Amino acid sequence: MAIQLLVGLGNPGLEYEATRHNAGAWLATRFAEACGVRPKNERAFYGKLARVGAVAVLLPQTFMNRSGQAVAAVANFYKISPDDILVAHDELDLLPGVAKMKKGGGHAGHNGLKDIGTALGTLDFWRLRIGIGHPRSLGVDVDVVDFVLKPARRDERLAIDDAISRCLEILPDTLAGNMSAAVMKLHTREAGDA
Repeated sequence: MAIQLLVGLGNPGLEYEATRHNAGAWLATRFAEACGVRPKNERAFYGKLARVGAVAVLLPQTFMNRSGQAVAAVANFYKISPDDILVAHDELDLLPGVAKMKKGGGHAGHNGLKDIGTALGTLDFWRLRIGIGHPRSLGVDVDVVDFVLKPARRDERLAIDDAISRCLEILPDTLAGNMSAAVMKLHTREAGDA
């Protein structure tokens, strides 16, 4: 089993590019750039798509709550099962600088994950959860919706970028299907950093 589809969740457009909700898109973009490719608009897939060897890299260009439309279009066309999909996304339950990987689970109110689960008929796909913090845990007096749709403070963005760098380090293992090694590296490094 190897990952055949890497999805970077975010909202399209310049006004959302730097917002916390786009952390997954930041990861997928950095991965594609490091591999020397640039995702291109593919109207049939409702997103930007690039190929890195056997892996399709998708940046949905639907809004977050319609991400499933793009993911299902690519998965159906390339006949990719949910087991072979990795979705990178922002995670309120993790502080900036923390990243975790898991397979399956609920959507925890994340509209992108919820829509992907609906479109695929299951939430049993891999996730790279990139911590952005919760307004309460960061002492910010704002609704969650407003929080995720605003840019991170400079210190938070640096921590998020560091977490993304650690995720990129484990992507070769992840994409090759060496999930236990990837999870151990990411989570051990996390514990060692604390």
